[in-house]
Formats: sequence, C-alpha cells, structure tokens
Amino acid sequence: MPPSILPSFLAYCYIGAITPGPANLCSLSASLCYGRRAALRQWRGLFTGFFLVSMASVLVTYFLGTFLNDYVLLFSWVGAAYILWMALHMLRSSGDIELQEGDAPSFRRGLLVQLTNVKIMIFCLTALGSYVLPYSRSFWALLAVGLFLPFTGPIANLVWLFAGAALSKLLSRHRRVVDVVMATSLALCALSLVWPQLTALAKSLLP
Repeated sequence: MPPSILPSFLAYCYIGAITPGPANLCSLSASLCYGRRAALRQWRGLFTGFFLVSMASVLVTYFLGTFLNDYVLLFSWVGAAYILWMALHMLRSSGDIELQEGDAPSFRRGLLVQLTNVKIMIFCLTALGSYVLPYSRSFWALLAVGLFLPFTGPIANLVWLFAGAALSKLLSRHRRVVDVVMATSLALCALSLVWPQLTALAKSLLP
C-alpha cells in the first residue's frame, strides 16, 4: 500500500468502525442492560469473530482477487435482512423486566454476532480489495492489513460499550426510547447496505 493512500485507508477504517452497526449497538445494549463486566465477556467474542472474518477475507481475497468484487454486494441483502431481524427483536423485547438467559451477553453471542455480520465482511473485503489488491497481490501484504483490521471495529465496540456503561443509570430510565433509537439505527444500517443497489434499480426503471 503506497504511503500516499494511507490517510484514506485510515479514514475508511475509522468511519467504518465507529458508525452504528450490529456489533456497536449490541455492545451499547449489553452495557446498558447488564453492566460493563458482562458486556466485556461479549466483547471478547466480538473480537474473536472479527479476527476470524478478517482472516477469512484475506484468504478469499488472495485466491479470488478482483473476481470477488462482482459478487460481494449480493451478500448485502442477507446482511440487511439479518440486521432488520435484530431491530425487530430489540423492539419486541423492549421494556421487559425479566431478562432471558439466552439474551444475556456471552462470548458465544458476541462470536455469533460477528460471524453473521455482513457489514464487517464487506468492510474487510472492501479494505483488502480497494487498498491492497490494486497495488500488490502479495499474500503477506494482505495478511498484514488483515491483522490490522481486528483492531479497528472491536476498538470502536469498546467505545460504545464504555459509553453505555457510563450512561446506564440515565438511559435505563428511558429504556423504551433507547431501544427504539437503537432499533431505528439498525434499520438505517440495513438500508445503507442495500441503498446503492436500490438507487441503481430505481434509475433503471425510470424512463
């Protein structure tokens, strides 16, 4: 990767990591409802899942190269559907006093969130395909960036987690409003995944 595009790459990583997404919103929700310690257990699963997705993206990018670019957006529809399901689940469970054991933050839950998080799959594949492949097909160059990526999203997850822990007393008084806002944010995340394709489809249908 040439030094001249490094600022653009870092900006891409920052924006992609800190903006609302399934992992960030799950971290915020876990810290609000269960506290920092339980949310940190889930965060370890989030980190592990992100690392596995990043390494899988390195292998896929290395073996398929630019051929992958024509097909990766198809996965965005699957991701959008999953994110909308999360938003609906959040609204249905909003305001419940009794917390179900299956909903409690855990390493496995964090891992599952990331392994089904199409946002980070596209994030990793785009980073590797746009910032590495045009300049190098070296496996070691791809691996170096792939090892860096898990320290972007999961660090942002921690920011959301500690923000939720710090504001838990205030926001717990307005849990219904918080859940509606987070569910709306998830819905907007789902829309953002498919918006370019919807726009292209609309233009093609217009006379």
